[in-house]
Amino acid sequence: MKLLITNDDGIDAAGLEALLSAARTLGDPVVVAPAGPQSGVSHAVTWHQGVRIEPRGEKRYAIHGTPADCTRLGLMTIVPDAKWVLSGINHGGNLGADMHYSGTVAAVREGVLHGWPGIAVSQYRKKGVDYDWARATEWVTPILADILAKPIEPGLFYNVNLPILPRESDKPEVVWCQLDPKPLPLNYRHDEETGLYHAGDYQLRHRTPGADVDICFGGRIAVTAVRLL
Repeated sequence: MKLLITNDDGIDAAGLEALLSAARTLGDPVVVAPAGPQSGVSHAVTWHQGVRIEPRGEKRYAIHGTPADCTRLGLMTIVPDAKWVLSGINHGGNLGADMHYSGTVAAVREGVLHGWPGIAVSQYRKKGVDYDWARATEWVTPILADILAKPIEPGLFYNVNLPILPRESDKPEVVWCQLDPKPLPLNYRHDEETGLYHAGDYQLRHRTPGADVDICFGGRIAVTAVRLL
């Protein structure tokens, strides 16, 4: 089974390698990812200029464009026989309303628009705590296997968010849940020279009981089925 692997943190991101390690146990992955970081670009696509495809080794291509460009070019020219689009593992959570801003999720959403199913995976992180990508791969592999075995439903994709836990913790519970629709509260700090900077505290965002933010912040893996159409 061919799998298109992409992200929004760029082709050299450690999270991409973690997802690729999981994907290799499940099918035949081909990486089509942005040449550099594209975090937060949402569903932007390149309209008025060319997009360059740069080979980076066997089954590995860097796209000089957005995550949605990667999916478009990947499915159209590089791996048209892909069965799924897998995006991530994002360096940071993509919970609830984050999906509207996330390039990670947009890469999957672009595939769904054209008839391909997809899964977006993100790793929530607290300040001062390092990522553990080997553990992320271990956690996400069986989740991907479970979802890939499901019947494909038009207009449906999946959003997975991994929690941050102490190293000695047991493997977290997987919870299928709804999106929390409330965004991170707006807060900006002023800099005299360069202007205003977003300064919201991700960990203080609203937590609807039982929704994805609450599940992930509570130390469990949040899995949400999202209907686009």
